[in-house]
Parts: sequence; C-alpha cells; structure tokens
Amino acid sequence: MTAEKITTITPLVYGKMVNAAAAKLSANAENINKLNVFPVPDGDTGTNMALSMASGAEYERESQDQTVGLLAKATAKGLLMGARGNSGVILSQIFRGMANSMADKNDLSARDMADALMEAAKVAYKSVMKPTEGTILTVIREAAAEADRSASAGDDLPSLMEKTMAAAQKALDSTPDLLPVLKEVGVVDSGGQGLVMVLSGFSEVVLGTFDENNLKAPDNAELDQMVSKLHAGAQADESLNPEDIQFGYCTEIMVDLGVGTTYDQPFDYDKFYNYIADKGDSLLVINDDDVVKVHVHTEDPGSIIHWGTEFGSLRKVKIDNMRDQQQAVIDKQEAEDKAANQEKKQVQAPEMAVFAVASGEGVAKLFDSLGVYKVITGGQTMNPSTKDFVDAIQESGAKKAVILPNNSNIFLAAEQAKDLADVPVAVVKSRSIQQGLTAMLGYNPDASLEDNEASMTEQLATVVSGAVTQAVRETTLKGHDIKKGDWLGMKDGEIVVVGKRLVETAKSLLQEMCDDDSEIVTIIAGKDAKAKEEKALEEAIEEIDEDLEVEVHNGGQDLYPFLLSVE
Repeated sequence: MTAEKITTITPLVYGKMVNAAAAKLSANAENINKLNVFPVPDGDTGTNMALSMASGAEYERESQDQTVGLLAKATAKGLLMGARGNSGVILSQIFRGMANSMADKNDLSARDMADALMEAAKVAYKSVMKPTEGTILTVIREAAAEADRSASAGDDLPSLMEKTMAAAQKALDSTPDLLPVLKEVGVVDSGGQGLVMVLSGFSEVVLGTFDENNLKAPDNAELDQMVSKLHAGAQADESLNPEDIQFGYCTEIMVDLGVGTTYDQPFDYDKFYNYIADKGDSLLVINDDDVVKVHVHTEDPGSIIHWGTEFGSLRKVKIDNMRDQQQAVIDKQEAEDKAANQEKKQVQAPEMAVFAVASGEGVAKLFDSLGVYKVITGGQTMNPSTKDFVDAIQESGAKKAVILPNNSNIFLAAEQAKDLADVPVAVVKSRSIQQGLTAMLGYNPDASLEDNEASMTEQLATVVSGAVTQAVRETTLKGHDIKKGDWLGMKDGEIVVVGKRLVETAKSLLQEMCDDDSEIVTIIAGKDAKAKEEKALEEAIEEIDEDLEVEVHNGGQDLYPFLLSVE
C-alpha cells in the first residue's frame, strides 16, 4: 500500500531517505559496474558508490542527534571516511554540500531541500580540479537547478522531488552527448547513474512510493556481515564505561512471515519498524516476501521477540549482553595498549613513510624491496577509502608521508587523505603499478618531502605501462570490435590490441610499447599466468629486439595475467 506523501523532511524522514538511497545503490551496484566504458573486469563505480553510501548511512543510523542538520553532518562524515574511488569521493562532497546548507535546520521545507541541492552541486564542482561535463557533476547540477526553479515557483516538497528526479534522469540520458566515449560504447555515465539511484531513493520516500521489497534482498551472509560491522562499531570504543550503555542488549531475530501458531497480523514494514524504533537504537530491519531480520540494541529484548511472533514464526533469536562485552573490550584493549607501549619503546617511528596501493603478494614484495613502508591492499576491483589512507598514516607514526595510488580512480581519495591527515602528505599520481614501482627509484628517505614528490613524479614519465586482461562483455571501442573473452592489450590505460590468444596479444602490445630507445622490459606475471606462457613471452621479446634486457617477477595479481613495463 502506498504511503502518504511527505511535505516536511523531519529527522525520521531524513534517515529513511539516506537509508533508501543506500539500499538503492546496494541493490543496483552490479548493474552500475557494468556501465564501465572499458569491457574489463574492474568496473567498480557501483561498488564504490554503494560502499561509500553505506558508510554514510551507518554513521546516520548510529548518530544520537535529533535534528536534520546534525544527522546530515553525520552522514557526510561517514561518506567522507568511507569514500572509495573518484565516484565515492564526489558523492561524499555532494553530501558535504547538503550538510553545509542544512547545518542549522531542525526540519526541511521544499525551499530548504532546493538550497541544499544547490550547495551540493557547488561543493561537488569545487572538489574536482578539472570538472568534466557528461559525468555525475552534470547530473547534480541539472537536478539542483530544477529544484531551485521548482521551489521558486512555490511547489510543495513532493512536486519538487518529482521534478528534481525527472531532471536528474534527463541529465543522465544526455551524458553520451557530452562525452563522446560514452556515445561510442552506448552507455550513460556510471557515476551519474549512481547519483540517480540516490535521488530516486530520496524522491520515493517523499512521494510515499519507496518499497524495500522491490530491491534485491541481501543474502544471509551479506546481512550478517552488515550486522557484525554495526555491532562491532557500537562496542569498539574502549573508553566507554559499560554502565553508561543506554541500551544494553544486542538483540537479533529472524521471523518467517505469515506462518506459525502465534501469527496475528499481516506484515507492514513501517508499523513493524516504528514499534521497534521506540524500543532502542542501532536498528536494522531487512525483509523480503517471506522473512524479516532485525538487529536492535534495547533494554527490553522480550518485547522485540514478542513483537516478532505477532507477524510469524521465530526462526532465530540471538541476545548478547553488550555491557559484559564492553568490559571484555576494555580488558583486551588495556592489554593491547600495554604491549603496544612496550613495542613503541623498541621501535622508532619513521621520519617519512611511503604508502602504495597494490594487490598481489608478489607485487607487495616488490614495493617492500624498494622501500615502501606499507602496501595498502586494493586496486582495480576494490579501491581503498580515504579512511584507509588516514588510518595507515596515523598508525605508522611517521612525521611525513608519500602516497602512491597506482590507479587514477584512487587519486581523489588520496587527496582527501592528504587534507585529513595530521602530518604533511605528498600524493605522487602514479596511474599504474608499473609507474608506482618506477617512482620509487626517485625516493630518498633523507630528502625533503617536497624534493621526493618532485623526483618521484619526474620518474613517472620514464616508463610505459602495459596490461593484458580479458573482455567481460561485447562492445565496440576506438575502432575495435571486442567479443567477450577476447584478450585486451592496454598501453597507458588505452586499448591498443585485441586478440584471441594471450601470448600473441601480449607480444603485439609490447611491439606498440617499444621504440628505438627502449632498454628494459619488465614482466609482472599474475596468479593465473602459466610458466610456459611466461617463457613464450620472454622469447617473443628477444624476437622484437635481442638487445632488450628482460626482468620477470611473480606478482600474483588478479585479473591481469601480465603487467608489462618498458623503460
């Protein structure tokens, strides 16, 4: 049954909007990933935006604040700290702008919402050094402009959100006309599509049409992971006195809906949710047609269990005393702190530390051998968050830090970490593993941060990077007719070779990469590369130029059987 339309955004409504946006992104992440321009298995815009938005929603749920302005601030903070990839960082800036506009608001009118979207667009554009139209920026700008026109015309909140959503969709549909590469492949911008999901969640809550049953229901493993994360976050503060915990029992139930001897009334999500919301905090309610699962912190777990039985038959009940758990956390933390203090006395923090992003055990060892302090796991399919960088820098105790992103989609998260870290940070914009390894040749731990940034950046231009992977779908790009399963050879991020066989594709790619000045070819073999393929590629290099020096390393990376560099 459709709920009534909403004319004022209260704190409760705002929370529903944020969590609806997170749910929409989570359910549609894989489809958004498929909008990747390149048909390679590392399209991760949907995943990045979903994880970033989930972090924002988690912060909002855990906030004890009672005004929209303060809840918006918590949401923006969560998005910033959980931001992954360029799309996630830009989304965090959109919510930062909204929070700025909402700062002193208890509730929001249609005019307030329009002002918030206008500020969101302004902050988002400022966050990008060279704004590109045909992206998520276009979508937020056009949506905000329509919201402003609607508010100025005196429209109520439902009408404003309906028009804003229509403008966002129209802007998304126009992105192929603004970015030729999108038109060539026949897709809309993936980041813009993600933002449309966010705005649709907002709009559906206001219009009373949001239906969580129409989303992809997370499987038990995914739900359990979310619950565990929420639970761990609630008890991770070792400074909290157990007696200060307001709601002491972590209660989880799972109910088979509409069955059993206690079944008394049909399931209504809002009614079910609102009753439990009055009984505690840290509430999570997820359901499909047959089952509802609940996680809540409460002082009265019996009432939660009884409420569940009115809608069906209990399948699972789990109750933990968080005051006892909190005391265990304190005891454990005290022991760890004591051990850490002893270790700190023995190990001096580095004056300067380099942090590189990479995946694959062999690749990590290569960076380690060149003097990298810590390799942060990530790359093509899982970009590190801003918080990952900030935490790594703080844990190192270093007085200065250098970040090697090794992927252009990590640049913005690294730059955000630079602004948030308590020590000076330089971001050397390496676009690939190969560039990152080469940049380390310019690193001198005894030099200044500024000199290291300059010399390491200078090294980036001395290497040509190549990668070989398989197409995951059919498309046409840059004159190449690509079939699913074809091998793709990419030179500095651009597809230059398409082939049916791995070694032949890698050989053709190397021919594109080498010139008369080339001296050294480095092969980094992935975990799926076979020894005979490595040998065949070495022999192919000798055929290209017998004077070329060849180095082979076992990188162990996923997705890319061969990473190649030419210097």
